[in-house]
Amino acid sequence: MTRARKEQVCLDETPYYHCICRCVRRAFLCGEDKDTGQNFDHRKQWLVDKITQLASVFAIEICAYAIMSNHYHLVLRVNQHQAQQWDSREVALRWMQLFKGHPLVDRYLSDTQATQAETDKALELIEVWRKRLFELGWFMRCLNEHIAVQANKEDNCKGRFWEGRFSSQALLDDTALLACMTYVDLNPIRAGITPTPEDSDFTSIQQRIKSLAAAKKERQLQPPQILPFTGYKPHGKPSSGLPFKLFDYLNLVEWTGRCVREDKRGAIPPDILPLFERLSINQDDWLQVIKDFNRHFITAAGSPAHMEHWAGTTKRKWCSTHQSLQLYNLKE
Repeated sequence: MTRARKEQVCLDETPYYHCICRCVRRAFLCGEDKDTGQNFDHRKQWLVDKITQLASVFAIEICAYAIMSNHYHLVLRVNQHQAQQWDSREVALRWMQLFKGHPLVDRYLSDTQATQAETDKALELIEVWRKRLFELGWFMRCLNEHIAVQANKEDNCKGRFWEGRFSSQALLDDTALLACMTYVDLNPIRAGITPTPEDSDFTSIQQRIKSLAAAKKERQLQPPQILPFTGYKPHGKPSSGLPFKLFDYLNLVEWTGRCVREDKRGAIPPDILPLFERLSINQDDWLQVIKDFNRHFITAAGSPAHMEHWAGTTKRKWCSTHQSLQLYNLKE
């Protein structure tokens, strides 16, 4: 049974979510349609451009992404604290980059004389906008509607472009976040589109690798539109970025990709072992789970304890923990 989005997104439990959206008809989102021979690769850039724009407006940050021929993946972090720190003027100006706004808010921003009732109403509207600027549903709505309009116009047709509302998974801890990001970044390799992460076009892993190559020239290690890796956070302290080291993550993606693909041969790099030990990840079970991350975890991913707590918070009668036991190397 389909659940309301507000029951699936619980920011008190986690700010991290894996979002997936698929096309509804045979027409491709991107890639080449074998039936017609028409190529839609240019639409990948549409998505990257819009994701980048929305991330600069919303208090929602991009952790990882992969754009495939008929669907896309996003790993997002909802930064509610950031949205709550914005003053009313900034909230209004951000919202009006995407939507028309309201006459009362226009008057409030222009500092023209207004009654107290008008000012109060303007501030009330701005508070509604503030909540929307850290709401996953509004972010995905702005992204999908924009792409659908462009694609339908190009195809000279009307109707639904997307299969339905986006699906989402809550990532309840650092291990789930790391596993999901690896799964997303390896999507083109799993599909046989490309043999290496650096050749995986329109993915976050390729973007991070390119930024490293340009680091000496630009003196910048992370693209600004992607949440940076800030290293391992001290216990109990929030991280301003992703709580891993960039080089550990790149090594992990490379190692996982080589081991999972049957036509690839390689050894586990010794410098990746501390990461597994630190997160208590069993290496053999890690490979099994990472192959089909999206099938193993449906609405949420995390340790058994996190999964059980999530089920209670979101009023679910049950939440399977079998794959969690594998991923986290725990015993009942």
